[in-house]
Amino acid sequence: MEFVMPAFACIVVVFGLIKRVPVFDIFLKGAKEGVQILYTIAPTIIGLVFAIDLLRSSGSIDAICNFIEPAADYLGFPKEIVPMALLRPISGGGSTALLTSLYSDCGPDSFAGRVASVLAGSSETTFYAIAMYFGCIKVKKIRHTLFAAIIADITAAIMSILTVRIFFGMN
Repeated sequence: MEFVMPAFACIVVVFGLIKRVPVFDIFLKGAKEGVQILYTIAPTIIGLVFAIDLLRSSGSIDAICNFIEPAADYLGFPKEIVPMALLRPISGGGSTALLTSLYSDCGPDSFAGRVASVLAGSSETTFYAIAMYFGCIKVKKIRHTLFAAIIADITAAIMSILTVRIFFGMN
């Protein structure tokens, strides 16, 4: 499998030479555009990462989870995945760390482990995606997108529970 990327690069270069395309010049142009895009979105991403770290270190995530857990438990939502469900729209890496921790605590084949797995595979890092894409094209008004994305995240959480209940008969 180590040869796939070098083989792909060689195929692109050979195809470019056959078509008489200045491959290296086009590569440089693409690299320049990539750096310009990075320059455009870097402040947004840095701000998002700072906000996530601030929420974690201040204990706000734990306070919100403690507030939501009784209602989640009443609705049949496993309280073990509340932190992941809250963090998933904000941080993919953070929610993956919580998923790994949940596997250690509850087991991957537990109800909470399976719901968390389905949730991780069926939801998006909403705030990161909005910050990345809208920041890149300099769109400021995101309220409709944000509302729809949050509804999608809530739907993903609910459907994760229903999916595990239907396919595995677990509660």
